[in-house]
Amino acid sequence: MEAVKAGFPRFVEKTATEKENLFYEFTSNGEEMFCREGYESAEGVLAHLDNIGALLAEMLTMVDLIRFEVHGPATELEKLKKPLAHLNPAWFTTEES
Repeated sequence: MEAVKAGFPRFVEKTATEKENLFYEFTSNGEEMFCREGYESAEGVLAHLDNIGALLAEMLTMVDLIRFEVHGPATELEKLKKPLAHLNPAWFTTEES
């Protein structure tokens, strides 16, 4: 667990260079960790995954991914369904206010 948490700053450092990133943070509850992040568009999400791909692959050798959620407008979610299919996300469509 400590080795995983020690890697969080590397993710934050790489993500700080991303133009479409709105927020990015890690939280934990005992043995469960959560990464909360936001992007301006589907393209921002894909750029992020490309940017941190090697770090994520390394982390996934140490932890189990138990839930991956993607929230956003239907048009943006549709752009992500094929590229993110391997992560088996739960898709949440934002509702109009």
